[in-house]
Amino acid sequence: MFETYAGTLCFLCPLIFIAMFIDSIAGGGGIITIPAYLITGMPITTVYGTNKIVACTGTAFSAGNYIRKKYVNWTVAVPALTGSLLGAFLGAQLALHLSQQVLQICLMVILPIVALVMIFNRGFGDDENQKAMHSTIVTVIIAFFIGLIIGCYDGFFGPGTGMFLSLALVMFERLSLIYATGTTKIINFASNLSATITYICAGCVDYKIAIPCMICSIAGCILGSQCAIKKGTKFIKTIMIIAAMLLLVKIVIDFIK
Repeated sequence: MFETYAGTLCFLCPLIFIAMFIDSIAGGGGIITIPAYLITGMPITTVYGTNKIVACTGTAFSAGNYIRKKYVNWTVAVPALTGSLLGAFLGAQLALHLSQQVLQICLMVILPIVALVMIFNRGFGDDENQKAMHSTIVTVIIAFFIGLIIGCYDGFFGPGTGMFLSLALVMFERLSLIYATGTTKIINFASNLSATITYICAGCVDYKIAIPCMICSIAGCILGSQCAIKKGTKFIKTIMIIAAMLLLVKIVIDFIK
């Protein structure tokens, strides 16, 4: 669509920054980034590969911020991270072997589910408890399957993964929203890394686009995670609602098309 490389970057870079700012707080950055990459005319598998390596880089920095401020529940994070690594690998393999049409149909099915979950659970995460409510064994088992299922979704598709993870940790592990957000970034990084390696091995990354977008991703994630840590639950909820509305806009546009 764009006649020059510079024009493509001028279009993509601000969107990547905004998307990853939102993603570092509420998840859902792929709602913006995947359509943006598609507009440039990339093949859909290259879109997914490029998006994943850019997201992985930014998520590493936002995860680092949450770790430094001790907003990570490691009892939940470690088994969920393990599950997400396996799940993301399986999901990415599935994506590589499906047609473009199937991926597009999945987009239309998955996005409304994400939107509905977020709209009808806007009040979750008010509890200030940062510890899992179950015994350690039950907590670990639940966390592993949360990571496995949502990690598979992330490797296969991606948008809304952070929201799914935060929602699952609040609902099933009873973490407060700020701890769920910090723990989510650890899990999300693991699934992003696993899927990224798979896409790189398959040759599905456009590095000329990915490298400058990675810089914007890092900047957006650092700023977003710092804002979430400083402003707390109310700010995170506000960004989550914005992310949910972006999902709805995407759904309406797809429906009209």
